[in-house]
Amino acid sequence: MTNYARTSYNERDCIFLLKEIEMEFTKIEEKERLIQLGIAHYSETVSKESPPTDKYLQLFLELTSTYKSRLAQEVVKLSKIIEDKVDGDICIVSLARAGTPIGALVNRAINKFSRFSSCHYSISIVRDKGIDFNALDHLINDLGIDPKSIVFIDGWTAKGVITRELKKSVSEYNLSRRAEISDALFVISDIGSTADFSATKDDYTIPSALMNSTVSGLVSRSILNKKIESNDFHGCVSYHYLAPHDRSNWFIDEVSSCFEAKDFITVQNEDNTNSSSSFRSYIGNIMNEFNVTNINRVKPGIAEATRVMLRRVPDVLIVRDIDDINVSHLLQLANEKSIQTVVKSDMPMGACALIQDVISHEKRCSL
Repeated sequence: MTNYARTSYNERDCIFLLKEIEMEFTKIEEKERLIQLGIAHYSETVSKESPPTDKYLQLFLELTSTYKSRLAQEVVKLSKIIEDKVDGDICIVSLARAGTPIGALVNRAINKFSRFSSCHYSISIVRDKGIDFNALDHLINDLGIDPKSIVFIDGWTAKGVITRELKKSVSEYNLSRRAEISDALFVISDIGSTADFSATKDDYTIPSALMNSTVSGLVSRSILNKKIESNDFHGCVSYHYLAPHDRSNWFIDEVSSCFEAKDFITVQNEDNTNSSSSFRSYIGNIMNEFNVTNINRVKPGIAEATRVMLRRVPDVLIVRDIDDINVSHLLQLANEKSIQTVVKSDMPMGACALIQDVISHEKRCSL
């Protein structure tokens, strides 16, 4: 179980506690059909990733240049929040993959500015199936990590699905192991007010959200299927063929070069109650307006909308302001994929993507 997944990250920045496996790729359209028919859970299949187009890569580079200073400031801010809460050496456990680049950045910031040291491991959490207990066991029993030093990090939150999954899963782990791991979730952007601690509530373009494995160490999202034995870490595949396009280390270097000590200060965390309720209410309004019955087909926020456009079968892209630079990459993807774009200026987030109901679509096309 100590054969960690291959990754392009330096071990000082991140170690993936994932089992690298070989498996056939499933086309995105087929994967979506299997998920919506209930034949396969989303974690059971994985699709082949393609390198970004030249135009899309240029957009990623431009947005990284635009937002790297802001992201650096918020990473350092989040690092101070973590130091204040843990009060000792820290083990950052990022939730693969969206949390991985952020975890690597927070690890650098803590080691640069904090009076404590930190290490960083990225592990799997799967909706409906929980966090990887074997990975947590390995950290505590094999690597000697103090359970009280473990801090969970993700890139962003919206509807709070992973937040709830984390809390449920950590509670079960603590009960079964008689451990004392905190179930608190730390994120950069918490637009739905569902995380415990965040650096901002703004829905802006976190540049790492624009890319797949080429900004996450060439590692796939986590896999949990019959290839994973009971004592294995959750799985992944390595997209080693994308190495010429890899920007993982470049991105970490670019953002961390903007770190400033003045941002490592104690801040007051915001109250989540009212904003969380209004956010959920707006999601309900979108579901009613667009006749969506399954909330899993609604992906609010710029980051989640980006993932839909890259990895799922999108149906509609909704943006708050079509001239906002934060959604320029989404509009480009929508144009490339011929996806309808709707403007709703009253949205509490910058963008929202709806996943296509592929079963109904197939039925209509067959008539």
